[in-house]
Amino acid sequence: MHESRTGRQLTLRHGDRRAVVVELGAALRRYAVGDRLVLDGFAPDDRITGGRGQILAPWPNRIRDGRYRWDGQDQQLPLTEPENGNAIHGLLRWTSWRIVEAQDDRAVLDVSVWPQPGYPFHLRVRAEYTLDDDGLGVAVVARNLGENAAPYGVGQHPYLTVGTATVDDALLTVPARTRLRTGERGLPVAAEPVQDTPFDFRTPRAIGTQQLDTPFCDLDRDARGRAVVSLAHSSGAWGTDVWLGEGADHVQLYTGDTLPEGQRRRSVAIEPMSCPPDAFRTGTGLVTLGPGEEHTARWGLTPWQE
Repeated sequence: MHESRTGRQLTLRHGDRRAVVVELGAALRRYAVGDRLVLDGFAPDDRITGGRGQILAPWPNRIRDGRYRWDGQDQQLPLTEPENGNAIHGLLRWTSWRIVEAQDDRAVLDVSVWPQPGYPFHLRVRAEYTLDDDGLGVAVVARNLGENAAPYGVGQHPYLTVGTATVDDALLTVPARTRLRTGERGLPVAAEPVQDTPFDFRTPRAIGTQQLDTPFCDLDRDARGRAVVSLAHSSGAWGTDVWLGEGADHVQLYTGDTLPEGQRRRSVAIEPMSCPPDAFRTGTGLVTLGPGEEHTARWGLTPWQE
């Protein structure tokens, strides 16, 4: 019997909307509305590259040298981005998640984070995907099962497409007042206002040739408490909103310029995050998850057409 390299495929359906979540890492593999692809995803037997659709926990993005200090103890994580000397994107991307619920329009998966070198804490993480008239909603809930407080952060890594060869002409909107300037290792070195800089996307404008691998913060929110990042076709006639709700206070934008040839700049990773890169060291946005406590991060995708 053939078994997909990404495990069981859970297909969610609602009207003409289809989303696929996989067992490996509870990653979001595909999302389409009719014939229109919303995500630049991957095939069932692909090896997932570039973090496509993956859940990033118990930290998103990078930790410098994989080293941090917690409760008076020094911790050393494996360097999973060895070329830059960083620990990147958490511990759950390559694990098999347990399927808890699989319905036509809803899927729930969960997994344990066991105490291990560099992260001696015990968590249970649950991912909930729901498809409805508003689009695809995602909630990632972590609960501390251990006896000690744990450092925690979470994010996810979907790549959005507008169906063109490159995203240069795509219209991007990012309701952020601040961006974090990063160094060669992808780690923040300073926070800077976006006003009067090339990183000001508070009103829609074309990405052009600008390269983004940039964390943004100080997000403006709507009446529902959501910060909405939007990627639209150059015509402005259709696109997708990525909304960030509870527990998602930061967002990273990545135009894929360092990906292999053929994958570069064909989509934009719009990454909801609870904290910025290197939060385990800086403490910025870091969640202290006490024994028995939970943290929830909510975000979603709303395709639209005028």
